[in-house]
Amino acid sequence: MKLLLINPNTSGPMTESIAEAARAVAAPGTEIRAVHPTFGPVSIESHYDEAFAAAGVAEQLRLATDWVPDAVVIACFGDPGLEAARELTQAPVLGIAEAAFHAATMLATGFSVVTTMTRTCIMAERLVQRYGMHHQCRGIHGTDIPVLALECCGESTLQQIEDTARAALERDRSGAIVLGCAGMAPLCDELSQRLGVPVIDGVAVAVKFAEGLSALGLRTSKRGDYAPPLPKPFTGWAGPLAMP
Repeated sequence: MKLLLINPNTSGPMTESIAEAARAVAAPGTEIRAVHPTFGPVSIESHYDEAFAAAGVAEQLRLATDWVPDAVVIACFGDPGLEAARELTQAPVLGIAEAAFHAATMLATGFSVVTTMTRTCIMAERLVQRYGMHHQCRGIHGTDIPVLALECCGESTLQQIEDTARAALERDRSGAIVLGCAGMAPLCDELSQRLGVPVIDGVAVAVKFAEGLSALGLRTSKRGDYAPPLPKPFTGWAGPLAMP
């Protein structure tokens, strides 16, 4: 199968790191193409950043005409552009936050999220509510580690994430940790060993869910709001992205 992995920020090194984490868990025969938008923020740490990132996700899927994917994974914990992407393709489209939340509920009665900037915790809280996971998610905790610091993650950064996760498990009485940033994907196995609980990386989980949905022949519904966008002209720099 062909899996399109979209990193909604414009960091090349992070795109490659996320791609490596995805390929490490992909089944033989799964071809992964990792891309990022041609415009937008190098990291997503605010509502403003996320607005441009969502447009970038739509751009990359709209441009995927020479390599039509069997499934799509949006590799940012805010799941930016998820609904728009589902309008644009019949392939299953998974956001890593939605995938991680579902996986966590299968492994523990309650989970905690450990993310990057504290200011983004409210954004994660809204996702939890949107996906109906507010009863299972017992807390969302920021580390105030900038997203781009995860491109070269040393022991001190790893320790900071571990300490936050340990405190979250104790305070929230949770049984699992969800990593709240795609850039944390390479740290998943190490943190699982150190913490002794399931640590869920949404990138890996989304890849496996995507493979499963594709293998089952399941497609995104085109009935109702996921029908293709209506054709109309776009103006300015977005002109080439309009639906014909």
